Amino acid sequence: MKKFLLLAIFNISIFADVDWSDSNECVLPNNTDFINKIVNGMTLEQKVGQIIMPEINSVSIEEVRKYHFGTILNGGGGFPNQNKNSSLQDWKNLSESYFNASTEVNGIKIPILWGTDAVHGHNNVIGATIFPHNIGLGASRNNLLIQEIGSAVAKEVASTGIIWTFAPTIAVPQNNLWGRTYEGYSENTELVTELGKNFIIGLQGLGSNFLNDDKVLATAKHFLGDGGTDKGVDQGNTIISESLLKNIHGMPYYAAIDSCALSIMASFNSWNGKKLHGNKYLLNDILKNQMEFDGFIVGDWNGHGQIPGCEDSNCPEAFNAGVDIYMVPSDWEALYWNTLNQVKSGVISEARLDDAVTRILSVKKYIGLFDDRKPHSFKENHLGSNNHRNLARQAVRESLVLLKNNTNVLPMNPKKNYLIIGDQSKHIENQMGGWTITWQGKSWEGVSISNDDFPNTQSIYESLSEHITNAGGYVEFSMNGSYSKKPDYVIMVYGETPYAEMFGDIKSLDFSSTNNEIISIMERLKEDEIPIVSLFLSGRPLIVEKEINLSHSFVSIWLPGSAVEGINDVVFSNIDNSINYDFKGKLSYTWPSSVSKKSAIDNQIVRYPMFDYGFGLNYKSKDE
Repeated sequence: MKKFLLLAIFNISIFADVDWSDSNECVLPNNTDFINKIVNGMTLEQKVGQIIMPEINSVSIEEVRKYHFGTILNGGGGFPNQNKNSSLQDWKNLSESYFNASTEVNGIKIPILWGTDAVHGHNNVIGATIFPHNIGLGASRNNLLIQEIGSAVAKEVASTGIIWTFAPTIAVPQNNLWGRTYEGYSENTELVTELGKNFIIGLQGLGSNFLNDDKVLATAKHFLGDGGTDKGVDQGNTIISESLLKNIHGMPYYAAIDSCALSIMASFNSWNGKKLHGNKYLLNDILKNQMEFDGFIVGDWNGHGQIPGCEDSNCPEAFNAGVDIYMVPSDWEALYWNTLNQVKSGVISEARLDDAVTRILSVKKYIGLFDDRKPHSFKENHLGSNNHRNLARQAVRESLVLLKNNTNVLPMNPKKNYLIIGDQSKHIENQMGGWTITWQGKSWEGVSISNDDFPNTQSIYESLSEHITNAGGYVEFSMNGSYSKKPDYVIMVYGETPYAEMFGDIKSLDFSSTNNEIISIMERLKEDEIPIVSLFLSGRPLIVEKEINLSHSFVSIWLPGSAVEGINDVVFSNIDNSINYDFKGKLSYTWPSSVSKKSAIDNQIVRYPMFDYGFGLNYKSKDE
């Protein structure tokens, strides 16, 4: 377990001769004649409308009709009528309005495709099942489970009249300072490749059930290298050779394409100083030509506007580089007219425009929008179903990673006396993490979040307390470690609070340095000789040496989501002391330690992990 990692130094070769060529194994019906007939009958205005995607809060239904928009999105915190409490019917009504406002060509309606950030469940919708974030699913290493979760998410998204999700993230995070680390399944390319593929299959289906009415369009994101930026800076610069770009970050996309992913999102980051949204070599030459991706490339939130010389309202460079759909939440009108004029003047060729529109309409054909599929007509309501909650509970069980279990403190008999410490255990938003109701997963930009926003969901404290009480045990809660009745066990719940991209970046992995109050409580309780069990909430591995040393048992619970009852299933024994469920989770990221030094060779940093990738104890293990 105490092996060291050597951070390699390599010479960057920007122009390496790297072969990306691969045969796309996804076989789909040939709809060329049908699509070409529609494209040939479209006006330039209609074509430009297809490649621009506004956000629901910035465009009216009449404007959608006027500008012939082909796609629409809601971002994190985007709801019908700007109301977080929108009902299922409110979502479907808006979907129907978009369908009815869709443009027509020679009597053929071209339905609007609505996309949403359903990244760990249908997380914008109150009442949806919220699954563990990808970092937890990576710890489970369960391909079938990930596929079943993808299928469940698809059903819940379809229930609201939406048939496109911007998921999965198949980044391969290489620096835990990055605020999106939890969106990645693993630091390991092979594991990301396998789990990403299975999630896509779950969302979209394969074979006879491919993109059926209870399936939705997946989006593999973000192409390319978003997990490898210098110092883990979100939207930063990935300084890496082309061969490493391919072998670390590119490989998951081959599996995604072979699994019939038809939407890929361009990344905010740069590669060796060049923004991906404007990188024709990677988007067109590599992704579309060599990798044979025949779906469409969608931009990220105003990502085109970050290209030097571009603005959110004006950027032919992104489209000419290979982006097929501009994601332009609010500056869509100016972008529409600028793009239309650029086509008329030849800055954007009609051939390039036709190519993008053909890709978009082909995907709409595959998903059934030209074959009487009306997303708003989906008849079932799968939101928060019991089957999905049970699946989420299994996911929580299998994602937990046991890092320490001195004297076999776990599993605990629930019929004992317990002291639960940690205010974070009482606020449900902490177990959900970012991308839940709001973009940042907490009260944000005028939208408040409370426990009431998670119906039929218990906080970690409520779940633990109910389980103990039902077994005949005693529970006391404390903020400062005081107690009226000496407990047999102390359960401490602490860790990170919600964040998402941009605001989630950190400068140091040392969590202990910001956690003095908790450490002080643990030190006092240890003097009382009470076993301490730490349940650690986090979206990434962090340096928690002090906390681990002061704990008898330490469990990484990641960001578990709705079904925190899964924690009880594993950390508690049955009343007769028999094991209920054992730990299955294994680290999908190396867990860092504060121990590092400079080597004598080229002044390189030698770092010793506290726990290696793949580490995870169970009840049969000997703690080390």
